[in-house]
Amino acid sequence: MIGAAAAPRVAATQAPVALRLGAYRATISASSEIRHAALSLRAHAFRKGADDTDRFDANSLHGLVEDALGQPRVAFRVRLIPKAADLDRSYTGQFYDLDTLSAQSGPFLELGRVCQSDGQTDVMALRLAWAALSVMVDQNGVRMMFGCSSLAGADPEKHGAALAYLRAHHIGPRDLRPRRLSRDAVDLPDGQDNPCQLPHLLRSYLGLGGWISDHAIRDPQLDTLHVFTALDIDAIPAPRKTRLRALARAAGA
Repeated sequence: MIGAAAAPRVAATQAPVALRLGAYRATISASSEIRHAALSLRAHAFRKGADDTDRFDANSLHGLVEDALGQPRVAFRVRLIPKAADLDRSYTGQFYDLDTLSAQSGPFLELGRVCQSDGQTDVMALRLAWAALSVMVDQNGVRMMFGCSSLAGADPEKHGAALAYLRAHHIGPRDLRPRRLSRDAVDLPDGQDNPCQLPHLLRSYLGLGGWISDHAIRDPQLDTLHVFTALDIDAIPAPRKTRLRALARAAGA
């Protein structure tokens, strides 16, 4: 654990991202209005209405996708980390030993606290969120995205099929995978590697060419189980990059 060490700061001059497509509007910024709306959705999604702020929020940018009525549909936070030396002071660095990434070139973008409003998954809102993230990646020359991708429920037994599938198909390179740090780490089980339903964020990472850690972390506080997830920007298939950038341009980037 990293205790009370200060989090790397997001530059106050970071340009906001603002996209609009049809009825939807996506924003990533340091504004208090966006932060408040994102935190409200997070509180509902993760804490049954209770406060979900932590020490990383003040030094993060917050993202929000709203519908035609101005209602938040998707929220998330992002943090730009210029160099690998600061990775251990990230939110993700509380749970995973990221020294294995020390030779990687930055900047890095940490994506976290992704959540949706109640109801059916809003695919368009999620697509626009990824388009906004692609703009931020391009603006800042980000080389790698990373974060914690969560499965609902902290009991590993509940996710045996999903974890076995991930172990069989999506574990990252041995020299880059984070080492164990948390006492709540659990092994990914052997088992049938049949395709199974995964959370949308994790499916998006993997569909873009991302990879996961070789262990998961129990988070009883949020009642989730999460895996480290990384995405090398250069490894994203060219057609996927083209589609994301085209969507961003259509939305006004």
